Amino acid sequence: MTGLVATLGQPGQALARTDGTHTQQRAQLERLAQKLVAAGAPGVIVRVDDGGRGRPVEVVEQAPWAGAEHRLRGGDEFRMGSNTKTMMATLVLQLVGEGKLALTDPVEKWLPGRIPHGDAITLRMLLNHTSGLGDYTEAPELLPSILGKDQRRWTSEQLLAVGVKRDRPFPPGARWSYSNTNYVAIGALLERVTGKSLAALVRDRITRPLGLKHTYYATDSSWRGPHARGYEPDAAHMPPGVPPEYREYAGVAREGHVDVSGNSPLWGGAAGAVVSTARDWGRFYHALMSGELLPAAQLAQMRTTVPVVPDRPDGPGGGLGIQTFASPCGTVWAHEGGIPGYLSTNVTDSTGERTATVLISTEAFAEHPNAFPKINEVSHELQVTAMCTMFDKPVPPETPTG
Repeated sequence: MTGLVATLGQPGQALARTDGTHTQQRAQLERLAQKLVAAGAPGVIVRVDDGGRGRPVEVVEQAPWAGAEHRLRGGDEFRMGSNTKTMMATLVLQLVGEGKLALTDPVEKWLPGRIPHGDAITLRMLLNHTSGLGDYTEAPELLPSILGKDQRRWTSEQLLAVGVKRDRPFPPGARWSYSNTNYVAIGALLERVTGKSLAALVRDRITRPLGLKHTYYATDSSWRGPHARGYEPDAAHMPPGVPPEYREYAGVAREGHVDVSGNSPLWGGAAGAVVSTARDWGRFYHALMSGELLPAAQLAQMRTTVPVVPDRPDGPGGGLGIQTFASPCGTVWAHEGGIPGYLSTNVTDSTGERTATVLISTEAFAEHPNAFPKINEVSHELQVTAMCTMFDKPVPPETPTG
C-alpha cells in the first residue's frame, strides 16, 4: 500500500457478512484497486451488491496526488459515457409500450431525409447496432471536442449530420457493429417524437420516478454535486504508443496529468452525456431488470440479442442498449462507457438483484490498450473479481487476478 490512499466505503457501508468467501473477495477487490492505482489510474470506485446477502461493498482507492485535489468518495458523480445508451433504449421501449413507437418503424418515418436509406433502417437496428451506420466519433471534426479544445454545444441533429457522412461498413441489418451514430439518431428521434429535451425525458421518465438524485443528462460542462475528477496523462507523459493527434487534452495541469473534469460532454449526446453514481446506477439496473421501468414485453425485446461476433452465435450478444456475455462466475448483462477522464463498467444479473460497478477516473488507456498494457490488465482483473463477488462466488483459480 505504500504511497496509496485507500478508503473502504462510507460509514455503515461495510459488508455485513464475515464468512471466508466474502472476506477473500473483499480483500481481492481492495488489492486490485490498489494495484490499479499503482499502474497509473488516478482513482477507482468499486461497488458490488450481491442481492441482499450483505450490505453493498464499496472500495475507493486514489493516488495521493489526486487526493490532494479532491478526496474521492463512493457516492461521487461520474460521467457514464456510453452507459447512456441503456437509458436511451429504455426511453424508446417505454414509448413502444405506450404505442407511440414500434421497433419495426423505419427511421425515415420519424427523421425524414436525415439518414440516407432511412427507409431500410428500423429503430431496432439503431438500438442493437445493426444499422450499418458509420461512427460519428471517428470524424476529424469531432476530435477537438473530444479533447476538450472545442466546447461547442452540439445538438443531436448536428451529431447525426456528422455521422451519416461516415462510410457505411455494411448494409442495414447485415450484422452487428458498434456505432455511436445509432444513438445520436435515437436522441434526435426521441426529441422529435416527444417534443421534449433528452434531459427532460431522462428526468421525468427515469431519474425522478426512481429517486436518482445524482443522475442526469448533462446539458453543459457543470456538475450538480460532489464529483470525481477525471484525468488523462499530459502530452509529456502520454505513452509513445498513443497517436499524435490524441496526445494533448485541454484542462488544468496536475502532476503529469490534465484535469478534464470541466470539459464539455455534449459531443457525447444521446450516446454518452449522462452523469450518475455507482449507487444510482445499481438502483437503475435493479429497476430496469425487475420490470419496474418497462413492461414485460419490452424488457424481453431489450434482452433479445444478435451475435456480437458473427461466427460465435452462442458468444456475446448485443441487445437493445445493453449486452450480455458469460463471465467466469455467471451470465451478466452489461455496458461500458468511456469519455475522457472517465471509464465506467456496469453489470447486473438478469433479475437486477445483483449489480456491480467499476469506475476509473481516466479513459485513454481503454482507447489505446497497447499503449497502456498494465492498467488494462489490472482493470480487467478487477472487473472479473467484481462480477464474481456480485454472484457471491470466488474467482475461478484459472482466472488471473494479479
